[in-house]
Amino acid sequence: VQLQASGGGLVQAGGSHKLSCVASGTLSPSDVMGWYRRPPGQQRKLVARINAFGTLYGDAVRGRFTVSRDNAKNTVYLQMNSLEPEDTAVYYCNVDQKGRDYWGQGTLVTVSS
Repeated sequence: VQLQASGGGLVQAGGSHKLSCVASGTLSPSDVMGWYRRPPGQQRKLVARINAFGTLYGDAVRGRFTVSRDNAKNTVYLQMNSLEPEDTAVYYCNVDQKGRDYWGQGTLVTVSS
């Protein structure tokens, strides 16, 4: 599985932005697709993930971000609303396929105050 993320950029605080990630290969709806992020100087952490059984969000984004998925396109999206400077990070697309992790190259989102 190879992942190609897109949509990073510069956004003003309070604004919205959307990331996309396309996966090559064969995925099942039960495979987990999601997003992690690494803020400057910090470790990578879960943002949101989704599979056929539901979604899971990190505490810092719950209520502001929405993860969705188009299985026909092997694509996962991250809609980010009410962005804060603390959301500045490199965002990584992830697929967990039966316990094996695949990662995209990362896309930088910078939120200006």
